[in-house]
Amino acid sequence: MIVLEIRTRAREELVDITSQVREAVRRAGCSEGLCFVYVPHTTAAVTINECADPDVAADILTVLKKAVPDTLAYRHGEGNSSAHAKTALVGSSAGVIVENGSLALGTWQGVFLCEFDGPRNRKVWVRVLDGR
Repeated sequence: MIVLEIRTRAREELVDITSQVREAVRRAGCSEGLCFVYVPHTTAAVTINECADPDVAADILTVLKKAVPDTLAYRHGEGNSSAHAKTALVGSSAGVIVENGSLALGTWQGVFLCEFDGPRNRKVWVRVLDGR
């Protein structure tokens, strides 16, 4: 397993970690298989989406803020209940096929760490499984 250390800079942001995940696949020496990306946090998530236009990430955050507002009558006392709910909706892991030693992502796709309770130091666990 390869552990990525990511420092987020804002309360809510999507951080493109595609290059770090690609490097993890390269280091693993896998030519055909699967790459699992997992975040061991309850207020951060992982998603695959468009990475060419940064407005897409901003739009995703806008939709999540509207769907899960900070102002509901949450019972959790730490003040980050909306972050927990957003993480539950997005999910804590993503899988990508590895083909010819590379992530088999679509033309516009990238892998994102979704921060919902930052800024923080986050860990992203990457496990590459060789399919040969």
